[in-house]
Parts: sequence; C-alpha cells; structure tokens
Amino acid sequence: MFVLVDEREIVTSGYASAFEREGFATLELHAEELGDWLAVAPDSDLEAVEGFLIGAGETRTTFPGLIRNRCADTPIIVLEDKPSLDTTLDFFTAGVDDVLRKPVHVKEILARVGAIRRRTLAEDEKVESGPIQVFFDGRDPIVGGEDMMLPRRERRILEYLVRNTGRRVTKSQLFNAVYGVMNEEVDECVVESHISKLRKKLRIRLGYDPVESTRYIGYMLKAGQPAQSAPKLADGKKVAPVAWAPIKEMKTSSNKKLELVNS
Repeated sequence: MFVLVDEREIVTSGYASAFEREGFATLELHAEELGDWLAVAPDSDLEAVEGFLIGAGETRTTFPGLIRNRCADTPIIVLEDKPSLDTTLDFFTAGVDDVLRKPVHVKEILARVGAIRRRTLAEDEKVESGPIQVFFDGRDPIVGGEDMMLPRRERRILEYLVRNTGRRVTKSQLFNAVYGVMNEEVDECVVESHISKLRKKLRIRLGYDPVESTRYIGYMLKAGQPAQSAPKLADGKKVAPVAWAPIKEMKTSSNKKLELVNS
C-alpha cells in the first residue's frame, strides 16, 4: 500500500487510479491529515505501507520527520511540480529518499521504491520460499518451476505471504496490503475468497497446500513441503502400518509343507 499526501484531491485520486491499475492499494490523505493519521494508526496498518508520496502542502518539509517517527525505513518520495535546487536540498536534509519531477509514471515510482528498499533494507528483487518464487515488479510468480498467472489481488497476497514465510499474518494485515487501510468500499471478508482461490491453484500445481490457516488467528506460508502422511481409506481413515514379525525358523513337516514359525 502507498500513502499519497497532497492538498489537492484531484492529484491523489489520479495517482490512486494509476496505482490501482498496477495492482497496488493506496491511502489518500490531505496534507493536513497526515500528522493525525500517523499519530493514531496502529502498527499493523503502518507495516502494510510500502512507500509515502508527498505532493503539495504548506508544511510538507515537516512530513519526513513525522513519518520517520513511526516508519523508520519506509521509502519517502517527493513529487514536485516545479522543483528548485534549494527545495530539493531542503527535502533531502529533512530525510526524504528521492525527489521526482511530475509528470512521472507510476511504474517509475515503483522501480525507484524498489531500488530504495533494496539499498536500505537489503531486499532482493525476488524472494523464494521452497518451490515458490515471487517478484515485486509486477511479474507473475514462479511456482513449481513454471510461471503461474494470477489475478493481481491473489498475486499480491502470495507476495505478502512469501515475504512473511513462517510468520502468521492476520486477515486484516492481508487486507491492508492488498486493498489499503480505511477502504470502506470493500468488505474485509473478501480476503478469504482470494485466499481460497489461491490455495486451490497452489495445491493443484504443487500437490499439497502450502498455506496453513488457523481460525481467528490468520494464515502462514509453510517453509517446506510437508512430510508424506499415511495413505487413507475411502472413508478418510488412515491405514495403520503393518507390523511384520521376523522369521526365526523354518521347518519342513512330514507332508512336505513349509511352516513359518514366528516369535
């Protein structure tokens, strides 16, 4: 999710639409709302933020300091209509990561945010978890050695799960990452539908379900393939293993038949 901050609603809504087309959720804030939101936003919401974009605002040079108090490593990019050297230097002094002159395409913003994260957070362009390999530049994941085409919502969920392999994430965290916080137009339960479809596709491709779910707690991508379990009968019961006794002695009876004598 990206947080868009500008005193002009037409600007934030325009970029929100562009990010939506690329499969990324946004939170649109007026310049005067940023401080209040940062003060009350829970950590789970802030963890879902992948970058801050700062546009026009009278006190915007103070925004980087407010953001760094809650999000120490999240990329901050300033979007300028008419940048000047003095203004650019002031922003870098304040702690921003980049200053871009508009118009700028969303794909360039995503590329720059990815570069910042790789440089500051040692984040790779791709992340692997067992047979699953995901990218963060819009490409489809590789599952079981082959590309898997996924709808953008399912792809974003898989990327989030892979990035948090071995850690349990809540439905709210997934929703915030995919749809953004404060999105009242979409019910949070829609995540369950996306997860169900994603798990079915992964199960078909891998032969097992790599996602573990616990009611009321959340979801977790398991790091490796589960051990083979015992086969099951038609009624769902497991087949008990057969205990074979070792052969101790073999005798030949008078009628030439062989008898096996077990201990």
